[in-house]
Formats: sequence, structure tokens, C-alpha cells
Amino acid sequence: MRIDIISLFPEFVSQIAGHGVVGRAQERALLSLHGWNPRDYAEGNYRRVDDRPFGGGPGMVMMIDPLRDCLAAVRLADPAPAKAIYLSPQGRPLTQAKVRELAAEPRFILLCGRYEGVDERLLAAEVDEEISIGDYVLSGGELAAAVVVDAVARLQDGALNDAESAAQDSFEADGLLDCPHYTRPVEHELGDVPEVLMSGNHAQIARWRRQQALGRTWLRRPDLLDEAGLSKADRELLEAFKAENPG
Repeated sequence: MRIDIISLFPEFVSQIAGHGVVGRAQERALLSLHGWNPRDYAEGNYRRVDDRPFGGGPGMVMMIDPLRDCLAAVRLADPAPAKAIYLSPQGRPLTQAKVRELAAEPRFILLCGRYEGVDERLLAAEVDEEISIGDYVLSGGELAAAVVVDAVARLQDGALNDAESAAQDSFEADGLLDCPHYTRPVEHELGDVPEVLMSGNHAQIARWRRQQALGRTWLRRPDLLDEAGLSKADRELLEAFKAENPG
């Protein structure tokens, strides 16, 4: 997979690319990241990429031509078709389902805005979709781009040392939150590891984890839980959890 990131701070790309799962994915040739600076496509001695907004108001707006020329160069750099995605608080919320969709693409482009944003005409003409990582505003799209890259990289086959790890994450499979996890020591002043996890009974462990996933989703993200669509066994597990943990 290839991801091109258009940003006024392309060095940020190399910083996020050198660590953890993203760095491992690159080392294993599963992912290639490429940073592009629209200033390189701006005219004049100052390489200006922004100007005052029409109609007045604070801040600056990123101009059409440097971004359009940069996008054209990005698209020419590789023959594979590439969807252009603008990272914006006005975009479609990023979900695990969307991450899986992007992870299946051979290539896509992330456009990072700055200041008050990007000229709307450029977005209408050149951008395929907008994505938001949450209902808040950042100084620019770079951190959002890092989130998208990390989420997509870990779904590339071979990026994780244990592929089962991704399959058991929150929001995967049936969309539930993940169950709680424990490691050594068994006994601690903050509490003990649940006995079922040390029982060696894989059926009981699976049942406990399923119940915890259902219960946590009910407690923390009830919007994700379609109780009517649960199987009879899941409903029984959830009802038992509710009895033990009244909301």
C-alpha cells in the first residue's frame, strides 16, 4: 500500500513513519509513505500558499493553485489510481469499518489543511471525500493523518506480529468494545486477575470475554449495541452482566 500525505510539514511524515507498527510495516515493504509540501509548487520568492479570506474574518485560507499542482504531481508519481481525502472536522467520522475500507485500497492521498482551511473550490474539484477523527478542531491535519496511517497500517497482512491481535480489537468483527486484559502479577494491591483467565478452560474464558465485551459496550457505548439483534446466548450473557453490574 502507498499513502501520499500533502502537508506544509512533510518532515512530520518521516517522524510518524519510523516507529511502532507503521515503521514495521514499512520495513516489511507492506506500506510506503510519501510526504509532499505544497510550498514546492507555489510561485514567487515567498512560496506563498495562503491568503486572506474573502468576506473578511480571522485567519488565512490555503490557496487553490499550489495545492492543485501538488496533487497533480502526487497523482503522476504512481500509476495506481488514488482517492484524495481531506482531513476535516466537517468530514465523515472515522470508524473501524472505514479503516478497513481504506486498508483494502492500493493507494490513497491524505490532504492536511492548515489555518482556516482550504479554498472550497479546490475541495469540490479535487477531493473525493472528507474524514474527521472527532468532533474537535486541531491546528492542522497532520495529527489526523497520523491516526489514519496508524489505523490502516496495522491492518496490512504481516504488519502485526500476531494477526489475531487486530481481529480481537474493539469495533472489529461485530463492532463491540474489547474485553479487559490482564498480565502478571496475578495478585496485586490494585486487585487480582480473574480466576477464569487462569483456569485453562478455553470455553469458559471465551464465554467470560464475550460477556465482558457485551457488558462494556452496554456500559460505555450503548449506541454500538443492538440488543434486539443479539443471539439468545448473547442476550443471556448481557442480562447476567447487567444483574451483576447495575447501571
